Amino acid sequence: MAEETIFSKIIRDEIPAQKLYQDDLVTAFRDISPQAPSHILIIPNVLIPTMNDVAPEHELALGRMMTVAAKLAQQEGIADDGYRLIINCNQHGGQEVYHIHMHLLGGKPLGPMLSR
Repeated sequence: MAEETIFSKIIRDEIPAQKLYQDDLVTAFRDISPQAPSHILIIPNVLIPTMNDVAPEHELALGRMMTVAAKLAQQEGIADDGYRLIINCNQHGGQEVYHIHMHLLGGKPLGPMLSR
């Protein structure tokens, strides 16, 4: 079994977070170090360390992450202007917490995806 993460504790309310959404599959909360006016993390409630660890049984939770992202973008008022969804994987991808998570960023022009 994978090690527990800070996100596991947020899911169980053992660490405070500004939760915006939670159901049986996913949890969404504001990033504590926002990189844009709207910066929300959306995570599966089951610990999946990296995208490399995704299996067919995770499809429902991963799909829910997408529908929750669209709902939260509407609620944040960023859907019409646009937003970015990012999932980092491992060291070269910039992953810092080994519990997959999707960043929902918006509220300003975000620029190019990668610096040249």
